[in-house]
Amino acid sequence: MENNIIAAISTPAGIGGIAIIRLSGKGAIELTDRFFHSPTNKKLAEMKANTIHYGSIVKDGSVLDEVLVSLFRAPHSFTGEDVVEISCHGSLYIQQNILQLLTSNGASLAQPGEFTQRAFLNGKMDLSQAESVADLIASSSAATHRLAMNQMRGGFSNKLIELRTELLNFTSLIELELDFSEEDVEFANRDRLKESAYDIESHIKRLAESFSIGNAVKNGIPVAIIGETNAGKSTLLNLLLHEEKAIVSDIHGTTRDVIEDTINIQGFTFRLIDTAGIRDTMDEIESIGIERTFQKIEQASIVLWIVSAETTNEHIEELAKKILPAAKDKRLILVFNKVDIISAERKEDKENLLIDEIPDRIFISAKYEQGTDQLEKLLVDTANIPEISEQDIIVTNVRHYEALSKALSAIQRVSEGLDLQISGDFLAQDIRECIHYLGEITGQISTDEILGNIFSKFCIGK
Repeated sequence: MENNIIAAISTPAGIGGIAIIRLSGKGAIELTDRFFHSPTNKKLAEMKANTIHYGSIVKDGSVLDEVLVSLFRAPHSFTGEDVVEISCHGSLYIQQNILQLLTSNGASLAQPGEFTQRAFLNGKMDLSQAESVADLIASSSAATHRLAMNQMRGGFSNKLIELRTELLNFTSLIELELDFSEEDVEFANRDRLKESAYDIESHIKRLAESFSIGNAVKNGIPVAIIGETNAGKSTLLNLLLHEEKAIVSDIHGTTRDVIEDTINIQGFTFRLIDTAGIRDTMDEIESIGIERTFQKIEQASIVLWIVSAETTNEHIEELAKKILPAAKDKRLILVFNKVDIISAERKEDKENLLIDEIPDRIFISAKYEQGTDQLEKLLVDTANIPEISEQDIIVTNVRHYEALSKALSAIQRVSEGLDLQISGDFLAQDIRECIHYLGEITGQISTDEILGNIFSKFCIGK
C-alpha cells in the first residue's frame, strides 16, 4: 500500500447544509495546515488528537470558507493513519475548490472504498468488518441496520476466530503426531477430536444456514403479485408503495412487463414484483410478459394471488390448476380484491371456497384502501422472519456463504475421516482447508499460523 495522502468528499454528492472532506495518510495534518488559518494562529500539527478546531481555509490569500477541522492521529483513527476531516459549507464551489487545493498540493483522489481498505490493511478491522461498512451505509431497514452493526462490531468475526483457533489447536496436535510418527506417539485423543469436529461442523452449518434469512433481510423478501388481467394487481402495488409506479387501466393486458420496487413493513424490506396478467392471448409481447410472470413465481418467496371478488368459484378453481404447480413450495396468499362491489352473501361464498393448498386468504379493496393494513401484517407473518437482536450472528454476504459452504464440506470430510480412522496427514489437509476458507472471510490466511501455534504450546527439541 502506497503511503500517500488520499482525499475525498465524504458526504453525498450535491448541495447541502455542510459537506465533509476527509484526508488520510502520513502528512495529512501538515498538508491541511498549509491552508488552514485559526483565529489564534495555532498550527493543527501542535494540537491534540480527537479535537475540533475553528478557522478558515485560505486560497491565494483569500478566505474560501469558514470551517471546522477534526483531527485524528495514528493509530487511533478509522484508517489507522493520521486523518483530517474538514467540515465546510455545502456549496459545490466550496467543496470542489477545497478538494482541488488539496490534490494540487500532494494529495491523491481516494478510490472507491479506499479509506475502509486502508483500515483493513492497517489492522483496524478484518475483511468481514470492512464489508459490513458498505452494508451499514446501504441499510434501509431496522433489520439490515442491526445485522450490519453486529458484523461491524465483530460479532461474526469473533465467532470465526473462535472456530479457527479451535481448528488450529486441532491440526497442531495432528501435525505434531506426524513429526513424531516414528516414535508411535499419540498427542491427539481421537474421541475428543471427533467431539470437536462435530461441534465445529454444527457451528459452521448453523452460520451457513442463516444465509437464507440474512439474504432475505438484506435484499428484501421477494413477493410476486400475480393474477388475471384487471384483477387490481397494479392498483395494489401503487397503494402499497404510496406512489403511481404502475399504469392502471381497464384495458386488458396493460401491464406487459415486470415492475419491481421495495417497501418497508415493520422494519423488514419486501421486494414487490408486479407481473403481467394471466390470460390466453395471441399478442406476442403480452405472451412474453405472461411467461415472465411464471418465472417470477419461481423466484419469489411469497406469492400474492390477486383475484377479483366477482370471479366465480369455478373459475378460481380452474386458475388454481395453472397457478398451484408453479407456486409449489411457495407461501401463497389468496387476495380477494374489489370486495366493495360484492354482497355479503358473495363474500361468504368466497370464504367457503375450499383450496387446501391456500390456507391464507384475505379480502381487500385496493381502490378504496380497505384491508391493506391487514394484508401488510399478513405479509410480515407469512415471511416468518425471526426477531433479530444485536447478538444474533446472521450471514448476509454471498462471499461469506460460499466460503462457509466450502469450510463445511472440509470439516465434514474430517469427521468422516475420523470415523474411518484415516491417516493423520489426510486429516490435517482437510483441517487446513477448513481454516483457509474461514480465513478467506476475515482476510486472515497464513500457513505460518499453524507453525506458530505449535511452537507456542510445545517445546520441541529444547
